[in-house]
Amino acid sequence: MRTESTGYIVAVCLRRGHHFSKTPSLSIRLLAGLGVEGDGHMGALVQHRYDRRRDPARPNLRQVHLIPSELFDELRAEGFTIQPGDLGENVTTSGIDLAALPTGTRLHLGTQAVIELTGLREPCVLMDRFQEGLKAATEDRDANGRAVYKAGVMAIVVSDGEVAAGDAIETVLPEGRQRPLEPV
Repeated sequence: MRTESTGYIVAVCLRRGHHFSKTPSLSIRLLAGLGVEGDGHMGALVQHRYDRRRDPARPNLRQVHLIPSELFDELRAEGFTIQPGDLGENVTTSGIDLAALPTGTRLHLGTQAVIELTGLREPCVLMDRFQEGLKAATEDRDANGRAVYKAGVMAIVVSDGEVAAGDAIETVLPEGRQRPLEPV
């Protein structure tokens, strides 16, 4: 693996139970194989309500949700009112193009925690319930007509650790053939 770039954490959020938005916190604790301690999406097996109904035995590839703060700037310029946690993310980042990273990229958050990117968050209808037009604002098409999702990325926790706003993020790309992130 090779280190690629460094960014930082803008905000951290969690919320017990299944809700669209999460509450900003001073810090969060990441637990290997489980996710964010105390968060409604924590667990080794799938916690997303729709996915759990379809196959409750699937591994949870959505333990941690990350969104770049640069997306919030873009959405604000389009007239949306968005703050950290509003779109359900656990970690708001700055300085890293999360969606451009390959599957398997490891992010070292703070001094101990390590997460591994598993895929993209596909925008859903709940986004429009939060603010009308938000789902379309987080979807796009590339030059080849393929869907581009800008609603953040999902990850699993590899190593425990507490993380907080201001902590550095070190990006480590996987070795070998790299696969682009797909929706999970």
